[in-house]
Order: sequence, then structure tokens, then C-alpha cells
Amino acid sequence: MSEKAALFLKKDKKLGYIIDKNGIVEIKPKKDYFNVLVVSIVYQQLSGASASAIYGRLKESCNDKVTPEKIEELSNREMRKLGLSRQKISYMNDLAKKFMNKEVNPRKFHSQSDQEIIEELVRIRGIGRWTAEMFLMFSLARPDIFPADDLGIKKAIERIYGLKDLSTKKLDLFSLRWKPYRTYASLYLWKSGDTRPPKNW
Repeated sequence: MSEKAALFLKKDKKLGYIIDKNGIVEIKPKKDYFNVLVVSIVYQQLSGASASAIYGRLKESCNDKVTPEKIEELSNREMRKLGLSRQKISYMNDLAKKFMNKEVNPRKFHSQSDQEIIEELVRIRGIGRWTAEMFLMFSLARPDIFPADDLGIKKAIERIYGLKDLSTKKLDLFSLRWKPYRTYASLYLWKSGDTRPPKNW
């Protein structure tokens, strides 16, 4: 898939230069879905170092495996001591609840469309469209996701293509040139400058 995507994307000469410079990029699915979403919540609006420390303490409290059941067992007071805000605790409790009662059912992901999964995930408190898109890209390895609201993507397109209208609607239309490999195009756009794909995805 990675080589096929790169060959297709090289039709865009500007992106082709970035591909030649960086080589073939790969995305491999991660099956620890709940943990990935917990990480996304912990890292919101925090520096990498602070978030990493908090997540480390959370993981230790869960005996090194973060699951819905173990999050459910932790009291709000215990999670506050780990460094989590009240808001993030509510997000995490909602996430655990939805996984446990099958409102979010990972076993269905393989049969669901990208949009269906996004709609399911954004119903979880604290999970927005960008986080859902990152989940599709880096956990499910879906090949045709384009995070039009990502700042790094906007900056790369402005710098490389000189596009001035960076509205979501305009970028979605612009990205159609890379369909059906927009995930890979996004990876190369991130690699084109100082901005890299988000940590922990």
C-alpha cells in the first residue's frame, strides 16, 4: 500500500519532491484502541513532558494496562492526584462507559466507513473531529483521511502550493487531487517542514 500510494502521489510534482526526499512512509494499525483515545485526552492542551508524566502515572495506577474497567475502578479523587483535570476525568469516564456498554464497539470498526467511525467517536466527551481523524489515520491505518483543520497541514499547503484560502471547505476540495491516498499525502505534508505528525499516534 505504501509504495502504491507514493507512486500515485508522485503525479503531484511538488509532493513528489517531498516523497523523493523522505522515502516511503508506512502506517501500521494499532489495536489498543481504548488506550490510544485515553492518550489523546491526556495530551490535550498540555506540553509533551507534562502529559507524558501524567499518562505514566495513570498507566502505573492501571497496572501497566489502561482498560475501560480499570479506569472505571479509579475514583475521581485518585485521578486528580495523578494530575488529571476534572474536565479530563469526566472525558475519561465517559470514554470508559461508552466502551463498556458497547456504544463504541471496536469489533465493528472493520465494517464501518470512515464517516461512521468519526460520528461514533465525536459523541464521546472530549473527542473532536481532529482526534477522530488522527485515530482513523494512526490506529486504523485508513488510507484516505485528510485532517483539513490541522495547523501543520494548513501551513504546509500554504508554503508549498501558495494557497491563501485555507478554509476547511477549500482544503477539502484541494485534497481531492490526492484521493484515495490522502492519509499518505498528509504524512508527506507533515514531513515537508518542521511540523511532524502528532506524538503518540
